[in-house]
Amino acid sequence: MKNQSVKNNIDWISVFIYVALVVMGWLNIYSSSLSLEGSGAFDFGQIYGKQLLFIMFTIPLIFVVLSVEAKFYEKYASILFAIALVSLLGLFFFGKTIAGQRCWYAIGSFTIQPSEFAKAATALALAKYLSDVQINLRDWGKQAIALLIMGLPILLILPQPDPGSALIYSVFILVLYREGLPEWYIWTGFIAIVLFMLALVLEPYVIILLAAVAIALQYFYSRIINRNVIASAIVLVLISGFVFSVDYVFENVFKQHHRDRFNILLGKEVDLKGVGYNTNQSEIAVGSGGWFGKGFLEGTQTKGGFVPEQHTDYIFTTVGEEWGFVGALVVIALFVTLILRIIYLAERQKTKFSRVYGHCVGAILFIHFFVNIAMVVGIFPTIGVPLPLFSYGGSGLWAFTILLFIFLKMDANKVNEW
Repeated sequence: MKNQSVKNNIDWISVFIYVALVVMGWLNIYSSSLSLEGSGAFDFGQIYGKQLLFIMFTIPLIFVVLSVEAKFYEKYASILFAIALVSLLGLFFFGKTIAGQRCWYAIGSFTIQPSEFAKAATALALAKYLSDVQINLRDWGKQAIALLIMGLPILLILPQPDPGSALIYSVFILVLYREGLPEWYIWTGFIAIVLFMLALVLEPYVIILLAAVAIALQYFYSRIINRNVIASAIVLVLISGFVFSVDYVFENVFKQHHRDRFNILLGKEVDLKGVGYNTNQSEIAVGSGGWFGKGFLEGTQTKGGFVPEQHTDYIFTTVGEEWGFVGALVVIALFVTLILRIIYLAERQKTKFSRVYGHCVGAILFIHFFVNIAMVVGIFPTIGVPLPLFSYGGSGLWAFTILLFIFLKMDANKVNEW
């Protein structure tokens, strides 16, 4: 009876979009990894064959996720989060290093990336904490605990080093804001990013002067009751300290390839054959598709292997080249529709736990989608963020499947929560 209830109440719109994205993703992986000699679609020794296996395994995975009682995810959220943290910590001792990153566990020839699965566990932990009726995010202590839940995975992922995955976890700040976190957190983060980028291209004194003018204007044009000279002075001092620290952080904390990518993005360097090669080739591939693309398996940039790792982080270049502007627009529309659908479903949940978790799912999908597309078209530095449900990889596909279908289970179960 419960299985019948899930079947009847599950959001089939989300399921349809999920299936469409997975299928379209595989078609592009097949095109981008097909050798010149060609081989069957079921050649499991090839990248597209392995991805097909990963997709086949999602079917029993979905049934398992949907067969578990929805209350299980809330009851054991803290335990699942603890397991996720231990799995991230264990990488420092048992992890496999690939391309300079210690992000994977190796089981024979198979590798698994725990940071992908930890996203769902972190979302559950945040939802569990925020669903407590006593939680008020206007309270400093409650803010600190919520930020700690969000920050612990980041602290364990950054040293691997995997800044791309760490960035994904920062999106939970939007969920906290939705649940009452003061908006100055958002503004502070946004201003810090702007100041950081400006400090890479302008002299510190110029930025401080501009900040002083902005603070002065805000001071004189605000209501008299809000004027506070000491607070304004403290803000300017903090901005000055931050701006002067950027150069040190950039030169001593960032690795050389990170510095190169920022310099390419900001136009301080032009290295089309070195660090800027991937981005330059991806822009060429996307732009060459025109309105309707060159046709499936007909992409010259794709067939020529000009875009490195095209089946993973740069899979969208295959869409742009072979499917053109119209095809790329369809893919973008599917992602946007899925994200908006999840947000809509989250807002109509009967419990705070499922609502918060739903917003976490939408936020994670959004930042993955936004950063990946921005990275491919050259308006964001290359940091290794895959396109969800589209890029090659078992860990990513299974993790997003678990993340999404846990929420769809909660949504299907809401009928029984009256």
